[in-house]
Amino acid sequence: MSVDHGVEDLLRELAPQVLGVLLRRYGAFDACEDAVQEALLAAALQWPAEGTPDNPRGWLVTVASRKLVDHVRSEQARRRREDRIALATPQAELLSRAADAEPATDRDDSLALLFLCCHPALSAPSRIALTLRAVGGLTTAQIAAAFLVPEATMAQRISRAKQTIKASGLPLRMPEAADRAERLAEVLHVLYLIFNEGYTTTDGADLTAPALSAEAIRLTRLLRRPLPDDAETAGLLALMLLTDARRPARIGPGGDLVPLAEQDRGRWDRRLIAEGIDLISKTLPRGQTGPYQLQAAIAAVHDEAEHVDATDWPQILALYELLEHVAPNPMVTLNRVVAVAMVHGPAAGLDLLATLQPDKRMARHHRLLATRAHLLEMLGRHDAAADDYRDAARRATSSPERRHLASRAARLSPGAS
Repeated sequence: MSVDHGVEDLLRELAPQVLGVLLRRYGAFDACEDAVQEALLAAALQWPAEGTPDNPRGWLVTVASRKLVDHVRSEQARRRREDRIALATPQAELLSRAADAEPATDRDDSLALLFLCCHPALSAPSRIALTLRAVGGLTTAQIAAAFLVPEATMAQRISRAKQTIKASGLPLRMPEAADRAERLAEVLHVLYLIFNEGYTTTDGADLTAPALSAEAIRLTRLLRRPLPDDAETAGLLALMLLTDARRPARIGPGGDLVPLAEQDRGRWDRRLIAEGIDLISKTLPRGQTGPYQLQAAIAAVHDEAEHVDATDWPQILALYELLEHVAPNPMVTLNRVVAVAMVHGPAAGLDLLATLQPDKRMARHHRLLATRAHLLEMLGRHDAAADDYRDAARRATSSPERRHLASRAARLSPGAS
């Protein structure tokens, strides 16, 4: 069956809106989500052949509601669900109206649904999985494949997240003003994690999972639509655009990792770079600079350099120093090490790197080892650099990263041509 991408994109946009309507009416996350998935499947089969209805969201709401009614009225579903679903719309009304007759004025709960899926009561993996399923419209199989886990494992993770929402009685509504900033930070963090997993997978044979990064960008655009003045939301979107712009040049012909310094910048997506730079340029002057804005500013400096030697490393170092002050993190310090080395020399970078050694999270991390190897290589200490590259390769979980680090070690080893 051929895929109609116009219908597919429309369904993914409407999925969270329809789920939000059903959740407000019936309140049972798992049953409503199942009904929405059935309605989406029906639309995917019917619309390409019969045409998209005049009111596609109303069509989906009505069909999903009918599916839910069918489940509730069946013997098996009644035993499990009848006591916890109060039907807000009589079946007669549902059956008497056309499938696309739902008023278009029904409010869009997509943003409230995103906040619900990223609720602090859920674990980080559950937030990610539920967000991709309920708001992103990805199937359980697609999410499982992206994270390289069995579909059954991902299904259990999503099911547990739904059960947690049910047990906690979490409402489908935007957080109160007092909690909104903290809750928004949770949502941004989930989207950031989704993007990063798509840009550099933590495991498996492929370096990237583009579908995840694309979905993170789409959801961040969705989040920013009603929050155009939130600087960190804009900063996160700019960071994603400026980073994803490099994707075409970051993978070699054999699927191997190509470091930033060696990338063909002619292959970077200039449209994404222009959008990202415009966005962060308009956001930074507002004040209240946060970590996503600073990371986006760093990415912009890299992307503006026509070639690696034109990179403004002093500016990058200043931005990393500010980022480390705003959001202290050993990975931020590790990135600052590279900037210090480029501005003050590799020996200064190694001195700063040594301060990370006592940190148990970083002491044997493959990226710390790879960074030390790079600085040792810059100093001409090739034997020590090769040892660190090999050690980093053993500890890396991504196959492309392992191959890249191992090739660096081999190139520096005695006898290498």
